[in-house]
Amino acid sequence: MKFTITAICLLTSFAAAQQTEKKSSTLLGTVEKVNTSTKRLTVANEPIPGGMGAMTMDYAVDKEDVLGRLKPGDHITAKMYEGDMTLYDVQLLPHTGTAPPPAAVQPGMRLEDLEQTALANNPTLAQVQANIRVSAGLARQAGQYPNPTVGYYADEVRGGYSNGGKQGGFISQTIITGGKLRAARRVAELLTKESETTGDVQRLRILNNVRTMFYQVLADQRLVDVRQNLAKLAADATQTSHQLANIGQADRPDVLQSEVEQQQMNVSLRIAEQNLRSSWRTLAAVIGKPDLPQARLEGDLEAIPDLNYEEWLATTLKDSPEVKLAQQSVEHAEASLIQAKKAPIPDLQLYGNLSQNNMPLVETSPRITGVQGGVQIGVQLPIFNRNQGNIAAAKADVESTKQELVRLKLQIARDVANLFRDYDSARATVQQYKTEMLPRAEEAYKLYQASYQKMAAAYPQALISQRTLFQLQVDYVQALESAWQGALVIRGFGLMDGLSRPSRGAGAP
Repeated sequence: MKFTITAICLLTSFAAAQQTEKKSSTLLGTVEKVNTSTKRLTVANEPIPGGMGAMTMDYAVDKEDVLGRLKPGDHITAKMYEGDMTLYDVQLLPHTGTAPPPAAVQPGMRLEDLEQTALANNPTLAQVQANIRVSAGLARQAGQYPNPTVGYYADEVRGGYSNGGKQGGFISQTIITGGKLRAARRVAELLTKESETTGDVQRLRILNNVRTMFYQVLADQRLVDVRQNLAKLAADATQTSHQLANIGQADRPDVLQSEVEQQQMNVSLRIAEQNLRSSWRTLAAVIGKPDLPQARLEGDLEAIPDLNYEEWLATTLKDSPEVKLAQQSVEHAEASLIQAKKAPIPDLQLYGNLSQNNMPLVETSPRITGVQGGVQIGVQLPIFNRNQGNIAAAKADVESTKQELVRLKLQIARDVANLFRDYDSARATVQQYKTEMLPRAEEAYKLYQASYQKMAAAYPQALISQRTLFQLQVDYVQALESAWQGALVIRGFGLMDGLSRPSRGAGAP
């Protein structure tokens, strides 16, 4: 009996001595779950200097009564030994009074705010308004009647035997006939309508450009978040590899590989941050405020519009401002043809004068002739120049604009088909990621993590599954961005460049 007790004491002393010889570390963490049936604690620990990184794992405890004193949310400290997944001397950390209120979160910038800013600051809209005023001025001028001509009239001022002569004034006026002024005014008014439609085109370009850049920045924001998580995961993996190498569970190549992977993740994070800065600068330029400080955007990247091909093809052919502009070009060409046909109609040239004739009535009488008047009426005969060339050109222009309208509609049908091919493909990819690939990757990660916590799976397996999950999230965000870009191009009738120079219309000077 004495021998047994002595042996037990010796073994206990030997085990304690072995434990003290192992490298110890202090764990700080938050209890997430207390499992009394398995007598284990699930703890989310903070990074351990020189040891493993931050992670959530199940631990055994040296004293079971600890389980009755802890609950989820408690902050604890404990001692750990190298190669041992047991927590020793678990202590509950006291709460430090009432937690300070969280800092107020600044709301992100919304799409509506950026659209209004762009409409107020983008210089091309001011150009459009100036172009409209130019066209309106030309339309007003086109309807003005020609001014009369007045002047001094003299005939035989110093001549004849009596030194008599005629002196007075005249007036001449061109009478426009054949409705030429009305035709010219009609052409100018149609030009004004074209300028107004080009304004609608430019406004749509600006809004579409802002929307596409908004969702690009939104996607880049999310990619930075994912890349940050990947970089953190790589850093934790490197720490864990060093820890495993210290206890002989990892080789030098494993450590080097984890360090290389951490560097790769850091490079990818820097590239993602640079892409975000570049996208923001482009957005700021489009809205007319290139010095706008970078801010976080607020929007739902996953709310992709559900578009139907037949509906949007019909909508584009009906409501696209480019189609409207092409139709107005046909009207403008037809009005110009009418104007060209009216040009040969002769205008009346009226001339009248009133003068004092100082010549005597008869040679032997001192009485002068007195006041005299004269009138001339003339027309220019369209014998040689009947405006044949301009009429032929106007007819050809009418045919050209009609064919342009047909060509534009065919081009729209082709482009919409191509856009929907890419949009449908991106949307299907998003759906596959969301409903199939990501859930499976997340489940695999959780299973590997649970197996690793129970020491039933190797750490690299859990690491690879987590890395795969994050990489799928990166691909998912990129697919979301592609789907949004396709949807916005379709809904925006393909008008995208908000800083392109606005057109003045087909017939503008």
